[in-house]
Amino acid sequence: MGNILRCFKGEEDHDGGGDHYPYYRPTSGPSYQPPPPQQQHCSDDRPAAASRPRPHQQSLGPHGVTPATAGVAALAQDLLNFESTSMVPEALGQNVTSSKKAQVKWYRNMLDAYKNTMPPPKTSAEAAHLVATALSRIRRADLEGILAFYNLPIPSLPTASASSDNHPSALPEGIQFVLNTLPVNNKCIGDGDGFTAYVDTTDPRESANVPLEVHELVIARTQARNDRDYQTADALLSSLDEAGYKIINMSGEEILARKYRIRMRGIDAPELKMPYGKESRNALVKLIGGKRVTIHVYEQDQFGRYVGDIYCDNLFVQEQMLKSGYAWHFKTYDKRPKFAKIGRERQEQHTKGFGRQRILRSRGIGEGTSAMQDTMPFRSTNGDEP
Repeated sequence: MGNILRCFKGEEDHDGGGDHYPYYRPTSGPSYQPPPPQQQHCSDDRPAAASRPRPHQQSLGPHGVTPATAGVAALAQDLLNFESTSMVPEALGQNVTSSKKAQVKWYRNMLDAYKNTMPPPKTSAEAAHLVATALSRIRRADLEGILAFYNLPIPSLPTASASSDNHPSALPEGIQFVLNTLPVNNKCIGDGDGFTAYVDTTDPRESANVPLEVHELVIARTQARNDRDYQTADALLSSLDEAGYKIINMSGEEILARKYRIRMRGIDAPELKMPYGKESRNALVKLIGGKRVTIHVYEQDQFGRYVGDIYCDNLFVQEQMLKSGYAWHFKTYDKRPKFAKIGRERQEQHTKGFGRQRILRSRGIGEGTSAMQDTMPFRSTNGDEP
């Protein structure tokens, strides 16, 4: 919470004294070793003229290898190390000016983007695009510093004139913005097509949009706890929740996070109390429960939920739910051929998943029942929010 309060007061940790995010130090040097120079022999035994340096003789980058051979590999190795240690490369501080805490956030975003990119980047240009997209909200000087650290080219970066309504032009058409969430609590997964997610307010997209009243509530709660006025502190916590924010304890540190109610785009699943509702929800829990997810948000629905595509652990979550038979293609609103194909394949297969669909349809639930049910399958008929 101390970090949150410093942020609220506008204090910056320039000297790194208040940071609790250590760097990692590689235990061994880079494995790349340039081949020994070939000796040239002239017929008259005179010294050979100096030849143009070969690629391996060019200056080495921070990882001790040439850009053409190891920029992508070095990035992948550092992300793998970060996943297991939560430490960022020690030498990165020579290329960027932001604090270590900010660097940890960057690597978390890059790791999420890397996991959700299939196939993983293989060229310097692909890796540079991944980094630029994952860190599209940080200062350009820091972004260029990270790219230089990995000897990656600087891609075409979105500018203020290249985007509208703060929507990065690098995103695919239709996507309004991207959310990188904190681990999804199992209790926040309501059914097979919706859940509640929280995003750390230190995320560049969130930090500038936290209302002043939320800052004041957090400060007041901290003061109440210091005064051991826990009743007031709990009341302030409830006020935060009503404002759409929550204080989450992670590894002993309190994090202020923004609440997002998510509706998974293009699929529909039975409500929890309907037949196979629990099985559908459990399938989603297995896919995203306790894990960070990346959400490509397209719109908000009439209930205020953010409708988007969900990615987790290199998996497209809606696709997995469709293939396993725990959800249907919401074809009235979604026209993706891939989803339609999966739906047809499921209908043609005599599997457990198909058995579930057949039972539900026999009870008047799901696709192929009536025009109204096809528009809003599985939903309660009283018009209330699911």
